[in-house]
Amino acid sequence: GAWAIGADWGQVDDEQSLRALHAAADAGVTFFDTADVYGDGRSERLIAGFRKERTEPIVVATKIGRRAPLDLKAYTRENFGAWIDRSRENLNMDRLDLVQLHSLPTDSYYRPEIFDAMDSFITDGRIASYGVSVERVEEGLKAIEYPNVATVQIIYNIFRQRPAERFLSAARERNVGVIARVPLASGLLTGKFNRDTQFAATDHRNFNRHGESFDVGETFAGVDYETALVAVEELRSLMPHGTTMAQMALRWILMNDGISTVIPGAKTPEQASANAAASDLPELPASTMDRIAELYRERIAPLVHQRW
Repeated sequence: GAWAIGADWGQVDDEQSLRALHAAADAGVTFFDTADVYGDGRSERLIAGFRKERTEPIVVATKIGRRAPLDLKAYTRENFGAWIDRSRENLNMDRLDLVQLHSLPTDSYYRPEIFDAMDSFITDGRIASYGVSVERVEEGLKAIEYPNVATVQIIYNIFRQRPAERFLSAARERNVGVIARVPLASGLLTGKFNRDTQFAATDHRNFNRHGESFDVGETFAGVDYETALVAVEELRSLMPHGTTMAQMALRWILMNDGISTVIPGAKTPEQASANAAASDLPELPASTMDRIAELYRERIAPLVHQRW
């Protein structure tokens, strides 16, 4: 996930970001997710530079739709085409691998003309495939009714478990890939934060903690910070020997075979390498999975489960 190397996560150093991208690829990561608004194209341009230096196949997913106000009138074929062309230039790609509609309003999923427009960009060769990035389970369920939606990106982590109830199985039945985003709940599930942790003014974990700038579910997965810290301390005792809490949280997601890929962000090479190593860990014991489910039901679900 390449949001953090673009903007909204405090200070970012481009050279370090490039090293993080290379560390991920060196560890076997082949799928990189970005968006045209991450640093106003900064993230896309960094990925373009990174791709130029790699020889192995790299799949790049980007997102469009947030360069305009969240208004259905903005979602025209003309605007989509302009945004796609801008991403093609930023990424230095004639044909984009995967373009995702970027958390559009719920009403968008009930407008077939929006999806017809996206179909046309496959036809004209500007994109290979398209999907959606959604805030709510219901949006994902509606999106997969459109035959050419190839992927759905959705928040799924230890603190946001509702997609596992109905959505993941429905997507699998339709052969739609599922991209799990915000897998570490904006860093909460690394276990590194406490009540005294300070976030920069340019970090969404400061300026969007209550949904001031965009959907609050994107920040700490929508969980109250103090409540989440208590839950994190309970999770700490479940960490398998030799693993970090972040790796346990990522391995928990991969335990569900309805997930196609997970996109944790990384600002440093060390973070990227550690995240990638989670895929090689043994399965979590049933007792650990049961305890995580219990903790979610008791502490977290009442706050978030029906909201998204």
